[in-house]
Amino acid sequence: MDRRRFLELNAGLAVAAAAGIIPARAQAAWPNKNITMIVPFTPGGSTDILARLIGQRFTEAWGQGVVTENRPGAGGSVGSVALARAAPDGYTVGMGHIGTLSVNPSLYPNLQYDPIKSFAHISMLARVYNVLVVHPSLPIRNVREFIDYARANPGKLNYGSGGNGSAAHIATAAFMVATGTQMTHVPYRGTAPAVADLLSGQIQFMMTGGPAVLPHARAGTMRGLGVSGPNRLKSDPDIPTISEAGVPGFDATQWYGMMAPAGTPAEIVDKFNKEVHGALASKQMQDALQRDGAEPWPTTPQEFRDIIASETKRWHEVVEKAKIKVE
Repeated sequence: MDRRRFLELNAGLAVAAAAGIIPARAQAAWPNKNITMIVPFTPGGSTDILARLIGQRFTEAWGQGVVTENRPGAGGSVGSVALARAAPDGYTVGMGHIGTLSVNPSLYPNLQYDPIKSFAHISMLARVYNVLVVHPSLPIRNVREFIDYARANPGKLNYGSGGNGSAAHIATAAFMVATGTQMTHVPYRGTAPAVADLLSGQIQFMMTGGPAVLPHARAGTMRGLGVSGPNRLKSDPDIPTISEAGVPGFDATQWYGMMAPAGTPAEIVDKFNKEVHGALASKQMQDALQRDGAEPWPTTPQEFRDIIASETKRWHEVVEKAKIKVE
């Protein structure tokens, strides 16, 4: 091959690669730089804790750093929009959550992302039961006493959440519908500041994901009354389920998953999926999740999408019954 033909051929390959005609070559070295993990809530909450756990696994597997980028606001919508608009090159992934993917469509009529169409779904990560906790100054020892106290003092108990329309907000609203109680919502810009105010006694209770409150319940700085799922936690078996403690059939379980922007190459989504499954099967990850009151929940991308669809229908009914509105 003469020099002129050689240069023409290489120039053609360069143009084709830039145009995405031969993406395999461009992706062959993936990942060769840091990966950004968008978390649509503030640091310290359940979503953030899980993101950092799984991000560490990616770093160990691929030798590249995972940079957690917290983008809170509007019930997780701000971070979700940022993920949907990111370049679909495999270097940006993000956390999905029951609130951002199955509750927000009922709360925000002008939602700027579609939970199904805007993302390349990777896998569910975990189920996390909400835990009903109260400030220890309250004269309440169990769920039944909590319900009686709330009924005797309508509107006087204040509860915190990670924001209007957050999973904790919706779960507590479902509890009020189920028990015929009325309590006052105090929204925060994330779970961590709400937890801080509960610890200081500024609010009286929360029903939020276990990872954010169980350490405090174990330390005695909060009192754990009930778990929102169908089973007691292996990590904290002394805390009964809300169902067995006075509200039969009550189940308000948070869940978390991982996505990339729509259009992310299928082979990269598959690599993420396989690594997530490997992480969730490891004893190290299972022990860490159990310690935080979570259960691993690996799925295929299609199973993830099906769960979003069914949960959206379920929580739409709760939003309607509770007459929840966000500004």
